[in-house]
Amino acid sequence: MEIIRKVSSMREISSQILAARRTIGFVPTMGCLHDGHLALVRRMKQLADVVVVSIFVNPSQFGPDEDFGKYPRQLTRDTDLLIAEGVDYVFSPEAEEIYPEGPATTVEVEDLSTRLEGASRPGHFRGVTTVVMKLLQIVRPTLVVLGQKDAQQAVIVRRMIDTLFLGTELLVLPIVRDEDDVALSSRNAFLSSGERRASRAIYRALCDAREAAEAGERDPEAIVGRAREIIEAEDRLRIDYLELVDGNLLRPVTAVEGRMLLVAAVYAGVTRLLDNVEIAT
Repeated sequence: MEIIRKVSSMREISSQILAARRTIGFVPTMGCLHDGHLALVRRMKQLADVVVVSIFVNPSQFGPDEDFGKYPRQLTRDTDLLIAEGVDYVFSPEAEEIYPEGPATTVEVEDLSTRLEGASRPGHFRGVTTVVMKLLQIVRPTLVVLGQKDAQQAVIVRRMIDTLFLGTELLVLPIVRDEDDVALSSRNAFLSSGERRASRAIYRALCDAREAAEAGERDPEAIVGRAREIIEAEDRLRIDYLELVDGNLLRPVTAVEGRMLLVAAVYAGVTRLLDNVEIAT
């Protein structure tokens, strides 16, 4: 495995791979890898000739009061894991490589970026789509993979790829959960033991609400209310948002029909956790 630090080097390597008519599978990450990331890597190993994983903690998607400085950075551990998985290249540039002139040019998917996470974290998705666009232009992957835990991010990146005719195929894989059903996240490392136990209620609440919809409940407020009641019963949890939205447009539903997402952002102590389940009727 080779670690690439320079944009110019990564672009040259990608050009050589594509010129040889080989496919590139790309897994963008911010590092601190867990089994959720490795599941994405393993899928890319099955689908692409060459696998590239980026490790880049993107400053432009963090707000001024967020945890950019505290976000865990474990490059040596991460690269050891990726070597064991048979990854071909790790692209891990410094911020100056990705933003040589600062945030001079940005990319934003309007409307979708202002709801849910976008409402709680203004500018977050502008940072996400800008860095993803840059990474796609550098790596030039045939296929890129994301995880369903960041459901809104996946919807927005797909819209960006489609509307800008980028030609990269996007694959979204299911959430990977720990044995206690907490969705795997790099931020889980910040949870105390008590917060971790309380966090189990998030997925339990989402599943209870989904079961109600599947059993015939057709009132969106009642479905969300079931999940809210379970989460709010845990003293260590505080809901940022909990909404039943259309699976494609991310708008709150007025009728329980078609493909929907029940999405949640919940604080366990000071750690903010994301989770979601799909509901189809």
